[in-house]
Amino acid sequence: MIKIKTRVSLAALLALALTTPAALAQQAQPQRLETITLHAGMHNIRAEVALTPEQRATGLMHRREMAAHEGMLFVFEQPAQQCFWMKNTLLPLSIAFLADDGTVVNIADMKPKALDSHCSAKPVRYALEMNQGWFAKRGIQAGAKLSGAPFSAPR
Repeated sequence: MIKIKTRVSLAALLALALTTPAALAQQAQPQRLETITLHAGMHNIRAEVALTPEQRATGLMHRREMAAHEGMLFVFEQPAQQCFWMKNTLLPLSIAFLADDGTVVNIADMKPKALDSHCSAKPVRYALEMNQGWFAKRGIQAGAKLSGAPFSAPR
């Protein structure tokens, strides 16, 4: 009888431990999406593409690492002012807001887990998140143009 109570108590403690916010955050898995190749001059980018509202809402949350040439392209149905925050995002990121033709409208650096809003300077349909400093290290700033399938497709 004592062994059963001990097991139940241990099981209850384990269940409680697994439902703490820290444990839930550890259990969360990053999403993995289909990728496309984008180009910023001579630099190739392997970008996962977030198309749906659910994919865009999750974005790069829960990632612990990302290769230097990887990122996530957020695609919206219509041009609008797009704003992003970093809730549950563990990596420091830079975000480039992109016009329909791939022209960089503006770039913002974002801190991990911060709730600050980072918004496009004008209405856009695309945003590209990369490791923080990726654009700056390559001299890419507002007015630069990225190329790839999304930017050459008819609207």
